[in-house]
Amino acid sequence: MKDALTIHRALLEWEAVHEIVRLPFALAHADELPRALGLPPERCLVTRVYSCDDAYGDQRFLTGVIVPAGGRPSTDAVRATVGATTVRPAHADVVNAVTEYAANLVCPLLLPDDMPVLIDQRVMDALPADDVVYTATGEASTALG
Repeated sequence: MKDALTIHRALLEWEAVHEIVRLPFALAHADELPRALGLPPERCLVTRVYSCDDAYGDQRFLTGVIVPAGGRPSTDAVRATVGATTVRPAHADVVNAVTEYAANLVCPLLLPDDMPVLIDQRVMDALPADDVVYTATGEASTALG
């Protein structure tokens, strides 16, 4: 399974400024990040993973959608954007196996190359360019900023 150290090493390799934050309590779900960090939900991002059927209905694929903590994307918007006929939340065991993250703590980084990752435009519009956002690391006790 991927964890904070895996993410940290990749970000160092990419020379990306970041911090790994130790949380005051273990998370059961990334939606708990605002409470753990004392931040508003729009500064804590959650990666939701959806199972999609292609336009022909014969192939399934996963799509990640980055939203503020507690938020849910419009499945119609996800379906239209990725060209799927159906979109539904992916089963936890599938998320674990494909992403190599704990299903409720998926980080939007280091996901499979063939997995589309979308971000809700409202997230981008709501934040000043220099604001730090936080996301899960796959571990219950850390966050990435």
